[in-house]
Amino acid sequence: MLAPGDIPVLHVDRGGQVTYHGPGQIVLYPLLDLRRLRIGVRDYVCRIEQSIIDTLDEWNIGAERREGAPGVYVGSAKVAALGIRVRRGCSFHGLTFNIGMDLEPFHRINPCGYQGLQVTSLQDLGGPSGPDAVKPVLLENIARQFGLLLRPQAGLPDLST
Repeated sequence: MLAPGDIPVLHVDRGGQVTYHGPGQIVLYPLLDLRRLRIGVRDYVCRIEQSIIDTLDEWNIGAERREGAPGVYVGSAKVAALGIRVRRGCSFHGLTFNIGMDLEPFHRINPCGYQGLQVTSLQDLGGPSGPDAVKPVLLENIARQFGLLLRPQAGLPDLST
């Protein structure tokens, strides 16, 4: 952290070092039993990254992963970060996907521990500016990557449509 200012700082037990969570971002923490799905941690990370890459492709934005630097990148800028923990075969924490947000707080940290890492958002890349347009696409892509079926739960909003 360089200068967090008035942004609250919370220490959590997960990989990924320093990140920022704020308005205009999708923060998604899939809680999955990786043993039941018969996948390892590396495969889990790749599938989450691929879900985001496929979501960006919905708006014709080409994205990629980088070896040794988890997350999703468009050009030299990171659009989504991963910070996970796996305990007893179950995943905790997850991803942040920058949709339409003020990116200034990222200048106050070394994102993911990388000095000078550029950060971007879906809106800045020509995509939608609000998370509501992106959530159903992202959830469908995550479900497909893990062979899961999305079903709305009573009393909760249906984000799959």
